[in-house]
Amino acid sequence: MLNFLAKRLVQIVPTLFFVSILIFSLQQLLPGDPALVMAGEERDPAVIAQIRAQYHLDQPIPVQYVYWIKGVLSGDFGESLRNKMPVRELIAQKLPVTLQLAGMAIVIAFLIGIPAGIVSAVKKGSAWDYGANLFALWGISTPNFWLGIMLIFLFSIELGWLPASGYVPLTENWRASIAATIMPAFVLGNAIAAILMRHTRSAMLQVLESDYVRTARAKGLAERTVILKHAMRNALTPIITLGALELGTLLSGAVLTEQIFSIPGFGKLIVDAVFNRDYAVVQGVVLTTATIYITLNLIADIAYILVNPRLRG
Repeated sequence: MLNFLAKRLVQIVPTLFFVSILIFSLQQLLPGDPALVMAGEERDPAVIAQIRAQYHLDQPIPVQYVYWIKGVLSGDFGESLRNKMPVRELIAQKLPVTLQLAGMAIVIAFLIGIPAGIVSAVKKGSAWDYGANLFALWGISTPNFWLGIMLIFLFSIELGWLPASGYVPLTENWRASIAATIMPAFVLGNAIAAILMRHTRSAMLQVLESDYVRTARAKGLAERTVILKHAMRNALTPIITLGALELGTLLSGAVLTEQIFSIPGFGKLIVDAVFNRDYAVVQGVVLTTATIYITLNLIADIAYILVNPRLRG
């Protein structure tokens, strides 16, 4: 296990290095001049020249990258051109919001999708199977914006049970925070649950036809033990991969859902930064998202080993 972790950590360093180069290079292709944006409407040539010198925009691109990566390694992602706040502070403000929303969404997805997939595989060809497949089709086909609007109409306007929009930090009031995020979390988790259900069903059907499952049944083990202890454990590998990827997608920002429910998370931050040509914020958010993806892949690999001991060799 330790050797595996050491190898993966060694691989992460060059991966992040090349990702940082890609992020910085693609940023240069965006239209607009950040110096002109910061100079304001007057655009005094002396002010523009001072801005270029202050932010090293008058230097060649490789030199600009060196200055930027030095700041990143020291925890300095630069300063937002729009509100003059350090990008690090903006990320620190928005990331916990998205972490909470994504965490709740993935929990909802797992609680719905995996049991539905297991039941569908075990009860193949029954009404339970058809019902689970119908749910999966509905979940994949339903647009998030429509489902979000319908939930607001039902639970906020008609019943008055939940707030229609806004966000309350967990540290201020955990009940109000959960009430404010449960609907957007369900909207995001609904689609993922449908995907998880299909993958779980497929994996379980394959495992249930394997020799060791037939041997376990031949030994007289209870069906519940065969399914939960033998079949499900070996079917979890593709589910872990899918869960890690979907969680990474959620953490990168569910733009549309955050807009509908006025959730001030990563999605809204990156959209505003792109429209305002706030390059430092775009670079900081994308680099943070890439780091999260890589970390989640490492966690998924560790989970493989914990779930399937045969991979430890």
